[in-house]
Amino acid sequence: MPLRKLVLDFNAFFASCEQQMKPQLRGKPVAVVPVMADTTCAIAASYEAKKLGIKTGTIIKDAKKLCPELLIVQARHRIYIEYHHRLVRAVESCVPVDFVLSIDEMACTLMGKQQKKENAIALALQIKKEIRDQVGEYLKCSIGLAPNQFLAKTATDMQKPDGLVVIEEKDLPQCLYKLKLNDLVGIGRRMEPRLRKFGIDSVEKLCNANKSLLRRVWGGIEGERYYSQLRGEVVNRPPTHRSTVSHSHVMSPEHRTMDGAYAVLHRLLQKAAMRLRYLGYAAGTMSIGVRFLDGIKWRNEASFSFTQDTIVLIKIFNALWDELKDKKYKPIKVYVAFYNLVPEELITPSFFEDYDKIKSLNAAVDKLNKKFGYGAAYYGGSHTAINSAPMRIAFTQIPDVEIEEDDIEEQV
Repeated sequence: MPLRKLVLDFNAFFASCEQQMKPQLRGKPVAVVPVMADTTCAIAASYEAKKLGIKTGTIIKDAKKLCPELLIVQARHRIYIEYHHRLVRAVESCVPVDFVLSIDEMACTLMGKQQKKENAIALALQIKKEIRDQVGEYLKCSIGLAPNQFLAKTATDMQKPDGLVVIEEKDLPQCLYKLKLNDLVGIGRRMEPRLRKFGIDSVEKLCNANKSLLRRVWGGIEGERYYSQLRGEVVNRPPTHRSTVSHSHVMSPEHRTMDGAYAVLHRLLQKAAMRLRYLGYAAGTMSIGVRFLDGIKWRNEASFSFTQDTIVLIKIFNALWDELKDKKYKPIKVYVAFYNLVPEELITPSFFEDYDKIKSLNAAVDKLNKKFGYGAAYYGGSHTAINSAPMRIAFTQIPDVEIEEDDIEEQV
């Protein structure tokens, strides 16, 4: 069984970008945060910080107790995306990138002579060199080489930082036994209890389970696919359909009022509507939610005729918000999500609306925002929050800078 896949995982990516840009941060414990507040959490930590017990999700107040010298840096997502694209170009100077798995992961297919172990290792070392030369010495990555993408991804987590691990057919399955169940892709906090319910409490037992048992654990064909992946086989999955478009934001202290929450949600809704149109979808359900300082959570939802029109969505949003607008709480986080998505071409326009005029208006607003930065044209409900909720990166999706440009200038 040849080595078919090479996967790269960039170590402590956001923190590494900051250390590459700012020499004064190098060799020091660094935490990257969404907002400069002790109540927020780290969305990334440098390896110097990780050694002290600070990791993604650590509350900054607690992180400072672990390390009083911790350097706090506010996230600059647009710059991380630019670094991501530079890294893709550096990798592609050696081998084509097949899949961008997330902002800090990518996968490549090995062909012909590249599939031999010594050649695959030489290619991995060349990639590391090109990254150092073209992007910077602090953008280190762990590389996994294996017969399939699942095992290559697993290999990237077996040696960090700056690792290089090869998994060959002859190494399987014993080389996986030292891992924990949740070290494997696809086994999270919900799947692990299911595995234990069936008597599978270690990777060794998982590898030795038969195909029919894993089908029962997963409740279908995915269990058989997992069985095959563990053995190095290539598993082809059907194409996926986008199921949601959403935005959330932890608000800065000055916006932690009900009026502030409304304005920030209004802004998030406009961004999400623009993304709907960019992706070519219409939504049939909207959900909005607020989390308050005392832990109370509020959520409201509505279904409607499929649309991607911002004005229609704002009217629906206002009707949902009416349930909460007079409450006297202190909000700290808000979100808006569109569900029940269908491709735009399947929309049946309302007989009572001028569909072409509505489409032209949305296109004009989108064009202005693409050209001059998001926030160049907006609906008035978001006016007081126009500098809030800048671009954020979900690790499984890289935002398009063209449609989510920050309207606050980033300083490198």
